[in-house]
Amino acid sequence: MVNIKELHPESSPRAAFGARVRRWRERHGWKQEELGDRVGCSSQHISALETGRKPSTLSTARRLDVAFGTANTANSFEREHIEMRRGSMLEGFPEYVGYEARATEIRLFEIGIIPGLLQTREYAEAMAEGEVQRGTITAEQAAERVAVLMDRQAALVRVRPPLVIVVLDEGSLHHAVGGAEVMNAQLQRLVEVAAQPHWIVQVAPFSMGARRSFNLSIYLLTLADRSVALYAESQAQGHFDREPTAVLPLLGAYHQLQAEALSQAASVAMVHQLRKGMS
Repeated sequence: MVNIKELHPESSPRAAFGARVRRWRERHGWKQEELGDRVGCSSQHISALETGRKPSTLSTARRLDVAFGTANTANSFEREHIEMRRGSMLEGFPEYVGYEARATEIRLFEIGIIPGLLQTREYAEAMAEGEVQRGTITAEQAAERVAVLMDRQAALVRVRPPLVIVVLDEGSLHHAVGGAEVMNAQLQRLVEVAAQPHWIVQVAPFSMGARRSFNLSIYLLTLADRSVALYAESQAQGHFDREPTAVLPLLGAYHQLQAEALSQAASVAMVHQLRKGMS
């Protein structure tokens, strides 16, 4: 007789997620191997997911929704996965992430750091570890932040990837995160990304001065219906908005930022020069 481990969904959000996976699997009359085949993973992975030994990823949650027919519903596994991450995110960001995964165009600008969709794992881990050392988040929340970021990056790999436009604050190229080796690899990532056809990478140089449009982090999404969504973030507060009267003026300001920024060729040349200075 198979030894079925007792679940305790009340013990943690991860345990509750796993218990729900088992409940839906059993409702369909599937064994773990059968669900694994439908989701694209092993039965051992499904077992670890159900017992809370392995956390879900955004891509796994979406595949579960396809298997169980819960996609785009109020009770989707994707929604539950995002809700689990709320403890390590600012208000509005989980909602933004859900739209980002379906956007046709993404525009990013951050102050002083490389935007997340461009970060290497090592850079992202160094950023998260810095917050742990400052006591602003726990080590578990740091791991969740990195996991969410890796999910967001993976979501860009699709048959029709979105156009991603990134204007880098020049300060982010000089802000040493994680040491010379991490920064060198991060700058190399910028060069590699800029060479891809669905990415545009520009630098907003220090010389822009007061002409720089934004003094806080701004993410703008164009959705399939051509509507635009906005997420803006300060040190301790996030805000998500889809109201055109609020979003469209900031989209115009982003276009101005791009016009004032260096061309992509000049931006890549700046990054190459910085890498030479590090060797």
